[in-house]
Amino acid sequence: MRVLVVHAHPDPESFMAAARDRAVDALGAAGHDVRATDLYADGFDPTMSADERRTHHVPGVVPELQRYADDLRWAEALVLVYPTWWSGFPAMLKGWVDRVWVAGVAWDLPEGANRLRPRLSNIRRIVAVTSHGSSKLINALEGESGKRTMTRSIRLMCSWRTRTTWCAIYGIDTCDAADRERFLTRVERTMRRLR
Repeated sequence: MRVLVVHAHPDPESFMAAARDRAVDALGAAGHDVRATDLYADGFDPTMSADERRTHHVPGVVPELQRYADDLRWAEALVLVYPTWWSGFPAMLKGWVDRVWVAGVAWDLPEGANRLRPRLSNIRRIVAVTSHGSSKLINALEGESGKRTMTRSIRLMCSWRTRTTWCAIYGIDTCDAADRERFLTRVERTMRRLR
């Protein structure tokens, strides 16, 4: 498969960077064609301009974001690697969704229609690899907004048959080295089984 890995963490030495590296290595070992994007290393600007907002129904992205749109159109699978902060995506990843998943790339709204029409039918698999400072119980009580964004919003712009996988480590702030290694092994196994 053609797999796009999008990473969003400001620290290149972070645990999530290690998870990204494990994911990319496992995908390559499984024979997948991989493109990896590090939004922080790219200097991606997550801020939507007033002009972008005013013209958000006009198909296409601003020119400096074209390569990100091209990557989405290329991909058959999407792997998002990020820490969960304040119950959701980091601002960098949310900004990537806001600015790249736009009309003409991720969706269309035909004249007179009241429903978006998905455009990313090429994407059939989405995997989130994320960390949470709190427990699974606390996340469930908070409503798991990151998981909901992936399964109820992003997935709907892809193929109607798109399957999702949630690969999360909970209690990252208090887990030990063995817990972290078990999670990295789980990430690797998930990537090797990606179909």
